[in-house]
Amino acid sequence: MLILLFVVSGAIFLMSTNDLVSIFLSIELQSYGLYLLSTIYRNSELATTGGLMYFLLGGLSSCFILLGTSLLYANSGTTNMDGLYVITSISDSIGGSSWYKSYYINFSLLIFSIGFLFKVSAAPFHFWSPDVYDAIPTIVTTFVAIVAKISIFILLLEIVYFTSNSFSGEGLNWTFGLLMSSFLSLIIGTVVGLTQFRIKRLFAYSTISHVGFILLALSITTIESIQAFIFYLMQYSISNLNAFIILVTMGFSFYFYVTENKEHKELLDKNNSPIQLISQLRGYFYINPFLALSFAITIFSFVGVPPLVGFFAKQMVLSAALDSGYVFLSLVAILTSVIGGVYYLNVIKEVFFYKPEYKLNSILKDRKLLSYVYNKDNLLVRNLEFKYNNIMMTSPISITISSITLIILLFIFMNKEWLSMGTILVQILFNN
Repeated sequence: MLILLFVVSGAIFLMSTNDLVSIFLSIELQSYGLYLLSTIYRNSELATTGGLMYFLLGGLSSCFILLGTSLLYANSGTTNMDGLYVITSISDSIGGSSWYKSYYINFSLLIFSIGFLFKVSAAPFHFWSPDVYDAIPTIVTTFVAIVAKISIFILLLEIVYFTSNSFSGEGLNWTFGLLMSSFLSLIIGTVVGLTQFRIKRLFAYSTISHVGFILLALSITTIESIQAFIFYLMQYSISNLNAFIILVTMGFSFYFYVTENKEHKELLDKNNSPIQLISQLRGYFYINPFLALSFAITIFSFVGVPPLVGFFAKQMVLSAALDSGYVFLSLVAILTSVIGGVYYLNVIKEVFFYKPEYKLNSILKDRKLLSYVYNKDNLLVRNLEFKYNNIMMTSPISITISSITLIILLFIFMNKEWLSMGTILVQILFNN
């Protein structure tokens, strides 16, 4: 719980801080907690390997953030973000000064953003993400995929908003790097995802594709695009949370089943990540139809099938991009969404269109499981009868999955509150 507190505290500090040094300390506080969570199962060789890889490459990205911070301080003379915004806003009047070079701050912000793009696994800095997602336990992957990204994107929104118009007449803006990363993320997250047969690697490339949409909205910096950015970030978070919770729940439900598939039997680290292959989901609809339907609704939201919430999020981003003249990137986003539907629908096909290979464990064939309870002297106290047909998910998991699934499914009937929330946040930002 203390590690989780560090992660959440680091995320909150990162979103609220206004100083370059505090930004670095906050991102490190958040990252160190995630490194520890990744390796918390010390008996797992895979989790230890994935956590070590995450730590080493995360340290490399921190070097970029620190380098960008030092370059910004060297040219502006301040670590306070307000001072940096003032300097960039009056760049025209002091552009000929010997101590200030606007292109130097532009380049420094680009280096600074590369470190954060590394941490959110945006292309071309994505190569650590599929390996780490696949190696660490599934429940930890949920934190890495969601919490680690929200705070960084909110920070980037603040920096982009205050500096995007400051270098308009002086060559390329540093936000052009975000556009290039968006373009590469859309393509790599879709094309490479087509070749995946491991479910968490598939989700990793799916995340890279979603990051492409988020960066596209972030780079445009209009009122419409920022509203689309906030809305896409909200729906991405709840959809990913639902997908990973369902994946964990499916995995633990398999403890009551056995399979003759040798590939499934020989999987490593099955205690921490029960579901690792897409083929393990084959025929799950016949095991738990309600959970399978919730999973399908979440997957269709990833694809962008109307009237689910994922469709409206992508539509808002594409509308903002087209209004700002980004026609080519909009076409690329549309094409990659259509192509990405192929690997999503392959998961749906495995879940619904095949018979399951699983059989009930022989211990449970008579629908009973005897549990013996012993006291401290190792004497039998009582004999409990456990009936298999009474097995069900716990209430917190059931309520969480059903609530998020209903939000995704019924968004069209309650969209006013969500859109109003995004509009209010944008108005607050622009008024300040």
